[in-house]
Amino acid sequence: MTRQVFGPILALLFCAVPAYAASVSVAVSDTNGRPAFQAVVVLVADSTGVLPASRVPAEAIIDQRHETFIPLVSLIRKGGRAIFTNNDTTMHQVYSFSPIKQFEFEIDQGQRSEPVVFDKAGVASIGCNIHDQMITYVYVADSPFAALTDAGGHAQFADVPAGAYHVDVWHPQLMPGKPAPSQALVVSAASVTLAVQLPLLVAPMSGMKHMHMGNY
Repeated sequence: MTRQVFGPILALLFCAVPAYAASVSVAVSDTNGRPAFQAVVVLVADSTGVLPASRVPAEAIIDQRHETFIPLVSLIRKGGRAIFTNNDTTMHQVYSFSPIKQFEFEIDQGQRSEPVVFDKAGVASIGCNIHDQMITYVYVADSPFAALTDAGGHAQFADVPAGAYHVDVWHPQLMPGKPAPSQALVVSAASVTLAVQLPLLVAPMSGMKHMHMGNY
């Protein structure tokens, strides 16, 4: 390849790589300062530039034990799938009437469901027709940058391309009628730390009983 041809190609390759990439740390708490466990944090780019491939999991395993879905919140990418397992001592009738996905099936003790594919972004609330207290949530992210907070309320993102973003945060205990918060964020060469407070319900919802109780 001649130098005249190689030069422009090399320049295009450099232009395709983000000038900077930084780590982003988001701390989520309730209005009393308590860490919010299993909140979903999503970084959404304000521009339409090229973004990296999704780092959000393509698959989630949702188990059923002691008449409880585990975990309470699962995060998958758009087009990803959820598989349900039953390690309980009884049969369950798993269903969703959520706008992004509707399904219903029975799953007996020791069984594993066929993959349920979620091809629309949003949140699906999933329950059991037999045990009304059972509930779990599947958050389907369209952005390549989405994560669940840990027990300390932290979500971490590495190698985020420089640019303007807004940060969307969702939690199953958000007070009814309160919109999920969204904050502006600018990423440059330096690491970024952001704190977000959510208006959360004080008492756990019915679906957070049993094994989920200690997390709230």
